[in-house]
Amino acid sequence: MKAHNIMFTGVGGSGVLTAARVLATAALIEGQKVRMGEIHGMAQRGGIVNCAIRIGESVYGPIIPIGEADLLLSIEPVEALRQANLISPNGTIIVGEYKITPTAVMLGRSEYPTVDEIFDELSKFARVITFNAERMARQAGGIMTMNTVLVGAAFDLDLIPMKESSIIEAIKDVLPARYHEMNITAFKKGMTVQKMIITD
Repeated sequence: MKAHNIMFTGVGGSGVLTAARVLATAALIEGQKVRMGEIHGMAQRGGIVNCAIRIGESVYGPIIPIGEADLLLSIEPVEALRQANLISPNGTIIVGEYKITPTAVMLGRSEYPTVDEIFDELSKFARVITFNAERMARQAGGIMTMNTVLVGAAFDLDLIPMKESSIIEAIKDVLPARYHEMNITAFKKGMTVQKMIITD
């Protein structure tokens, strides 16, 4: 199997690492070879968090080479832009519209680009799909399920090499029982994304 490279990015507290663990666990459930690597700074204070998931027999390390990611998932638009150089020209970027203001912007040291500017720039790298993940997450029971909504969207668009049943089993394995129902609902909300695509 050809290596399948997924980069999940966001900020601390948005569930990036949890969602990446769900994807990696789902792959393991199916007997696939997986490597996962994470980079995070002041994650609990809204710092940048990136997590790479690499799946396939030819995978021997967790680092995704520049230009070789098949899929970039991001809850936050600016964080997608930071990692856009990783995406393959034939890849797909799925990004939520939920704006999390970086510290530098809050301190007045820089400006947050408009969403249109961000998406225009992202489209220079690969196909971009964006939708209101926040709204879906709230419908599922909580904004913290935006990460799982994105996983559902990627599955709905046939961009991750796992079965629905494996992902649901992984959600139950990775998350505490009290969060199972909410996250499974969020995953299934994400699976309706083809009806809500704004940019393709």
